[in-house]
Formats: sequence, C-alpha cells, structure tokens
Amino acid sequence: MADLRRVFVLVLDSLGVGALPDAGVFGDAGAHTLDHLAAAAGGLVAPRLAALGLGNVPGVHALAAAAAPEACFGRMAERSPGKDTSTGHWEMMGCPLERAFPVFEGGFPAEIVDAFVARAGVPGVLGNCAASGTTIIAELGEEHARSGKPIVYTSADSVFQVAAHEQHFGLERLYECCAIAREILLPYGVGRVIARPFVGEPGAYRRTYNRRDYSLEPPHDTVLDLVKRAGLPVVGVGKIGDIFAGRGLTEDHHTEGNRDGMRVTTEVAARLERGFVFLNLVDFDMLFGHRRDPAGYRRALEEFDEDYARFERELRPGDLVLLTADHGNDPTHTATTDHTREYVPLLATGPGLTRGRALGTRASFADVGATVAEALGVTGTGHGSSFLAELLP
Repeated sequence: MADLRRVFVLVLDSLGVGALPDAGVFGDAGAHTLDHLAAAAGGLVAPRLAALGLGNVPGVHALAAAAAPEACFGRMAERSPGKDTSTGHWEMMGCPLERAFPVFEGGFPAEIVDAFVARAGVPGVLGNCAASGTTIIAELGEEHARSGKPIVYTSADSVFQVAAHEQHFGLERLYECCAIAREILLPYGVGRVIARPFVGEPGAYRRTYNRRDYSLEPPHDTVLDLVKRAGLPVVGVGKIGDIFAGRGLTEDHHTEGNRDGMRVTTEVAARLERGFVFLNLVDFDMLFGHRRDPAGYRRALEEFDEDYARFERELRPGDLVLLTADHGNDPTHTATTDHTREYVPLLATGPGLTRGRALGTRASFADVGATVAEALGVTGTGHGSSFLAELLP
C-alpha cells in the first residue's frame, strides 16, 4: 500500500485528445479537441504541460513529446454511452452508466412544459428547442424580459436549461424554478437541470458565473462517497458539488471560472493535511468549446499552465496529482456546438513518484477513481483498474 496522504484530480473540462472508435455514431468522427484548437489558434505554449508529458499522450501532436516526461502519461476511453459532464465525471468516480441519459433534441413534450409552467408559476416558456445558449439568449432575451417567460432549451446532452435575466426575473427565482424542474424531471431520468442566469441589455447580454446544475444523484456509491465514509476530507471545487448532487463532499467551493478554481485549489493544497480534492475547470468547455473559439481555448490552456506552476509549489511528498478531462468539445467541429466523443488525457505526477512511464490507453475513466481509492487506502466501487502500482518508485 502506498503511503499517500492527498490526491488531487484536476479535470480540464472538454480537453479531448482524439475521436473514440465509436465517435461516428455520435456524429464526431475525426474530432480532436487539443490538436485542432492548437492548429486553428496558431500553436500552443504550455511549458508545464509539455514538461509533464501532455505531448507524449498517444495521438497528441499539438505539443512536442518530452524527452524525459515528469509525469506518467496515457489516455482513457469512455466506457459509458455518452459524452456529457455527468456521464464522464460519474464514470471517473467509479459509477459508469449502462444506458445513456435521455435527450430531447426536438424540445420537451407538453406534459413536461405544462407541469413546469404550472408549478413554477410562470406565464409560459420561450424556446423549448435545442440551441446554443448564447445564441438563444441573444434571440429571446428581450422578449423574456418583457414577458416574464423563462427561456428553456436543451442540446445533444440530457439537460433542461433555464435561462433568465438576473435583474428582470431574479436569480433566486430562477433557482427555485430549476429546483421545481428537477423534481418534475426525476421520472424521465434527465441528467441535469441547469440554471443559466444572464445580465445586460439587448445586444449585449452575457451569462454569469451564478450558473447552477441540478443533477440526478448517481445510482450507486461513487469514490467520493467511499472516501468521505472512511472519514477523510473530500473537497469539491468548481461544479463538482452540482455534478454529484452534493453527495460525498465535506467541502464544496463554487468558483468563478478556471483561474478562480485554480486559486481555490492552491489555497486548499496549502492547508489540507489529508484527503481528496476534485476540481472541475469549466471555462474550457463553457466559454470556448461550446462557443467554437479555438483562440480563447488556447489562451485558457496557457493561463492554466501558469496557474498549475503556482499550484505545484504547494505539493508535498505523499501527494498524487491526476490531470484529465471528462469528454471532448472540439472548437473546430462546426456541425454542432455540442460535446465530442473523444479519448481524454491522463497525466499522473507527484513528488517522489515514478516519472515518464507510459500508462497506455485505459479502458475506462473509472481507472481514475480506482486509483484514487487505492491511494487513500479505501475499497473502491469495483469499477475500473487502479494504475497506482505503476506510479510507485
């Protein structure tokens, strides 16, 4: 058993590294988030990620392979039938799905919308279609403010998204409406209800970091539950608490973007003596993948590279850091603005751990959860294969 005291899992939300063999079934043949964003944005300057071995991950060409990578490196395939946030994170923590969440790309049926209108006490809804969030807010925001009707939309993911203006509609009222929608949608198995607040005036609307996700609970224990039950701290940063419906955490820190998430994680690393820290960095996905902005994605990765260098100054012997992603979102994949079905990178590092070992292509994201559990001396969920032994000197 390893003498590890702290594990950090940093999820670079949507940083896929190449289409999975079944990507064509999802309409994502040829996707490669990392390589394509770098090519479209004129390169990528990320010295810490390069030194760790991101360029050594199979199929990655955006960064040159390091001659002596500081981390062990590989990639992971998604076993679950999906390409969304909940599916990826749940599988990562040892709860893979056998069936995909239901999607409603043609809009939600009248029985759902009518129940939502009646119980939420709103005069109706606008939209009720699959759409880009920024586009539908630009199109319907003015009518929303005038009519008081929230904007409801979805995507290729299993999501019921409710957009409303923080001043005209009210932020707390939006949250109340989303909690009602979550209850209504439980029998339908929709993965998430998402509150999408925005501010501003017509022609200049912008979404805020007051977003909240109202998730289904995972159908069985995750590694978060098991580590918490063992009496260890479990710290969620970013939207981790939302993704797991608040389960399995001893601390939950909502953040305002990637840099704030890295700031909080660095502060936690400076004070935490033992336990598990799980971070989601949503800006890669929300601001740049979905908006098909490779230049913005590149800037965000280069900022993360700087922030990671500061974070690793707080690492100690007995620490394990895993960097990965939950799905892809190729910003050059213009057929839709949805996620893309891809492999995700895996970098494993920590003071005193093995460097430069190839971890290959893992069969499931659940290998991360199995490794976290073993590193902290906790029995896992039974899903995934730990690669901890390959990291020990």
